[in-house]
Amino acid sequence: MESRLDYYTIAPGAAKIMMEFEKYIRSTNLDSTLLELVKTRASQINGCAFCLDMHTKDARANGETEQRLYGLNAWRETDYYSDKERAALALTEAITEISVKNVPDELYQKVRERFNEKDFVDLVYAIITINSWNRLAITMRAVPGTYQPKAR
Repeated sequence: MESRLDYYTIAPGAAKIMMEFEKYIRSTNLDSTLLELVKTRASQINGCAFCLDMHTKDARANGETEQRLYGLNAWRETDYYSDKERAALALTEAITEISVKNVPDELYQKVRERFNEKDFVDLVYAIITINSWNRLAITMRAVPGTYQPKAR
């Protein structure tokens, strides 16, 4: 597979804004393990190979287990994830598939039981951001496989 365009070079201002979103998300109180699960799950739904490659590598570098990564597609059928992670994953799916589903009040309440107002808003921003990255990477055919996580 070959990349279509180098979007970082062509539109550096937009790329910088996207990176600022990432920087903000990393500065929040949201746990990095949770964030990598959310990013991986959204990328699975969207079929973004580049982001799946990146975020599974980042998750493993952060100490995530293979079992939890392999089971992420079927998270409802396992006991590998905490209630907080389950709430975040359900919200991730609802936002990622918002054109066919909605974010029902019941789900909102369930997530709010686990996240305070600020963390909830930050989680929504994180989900929106990974969905934006997925759409960008898929459209531009970002080539998976070369990403290496930074040493932690």
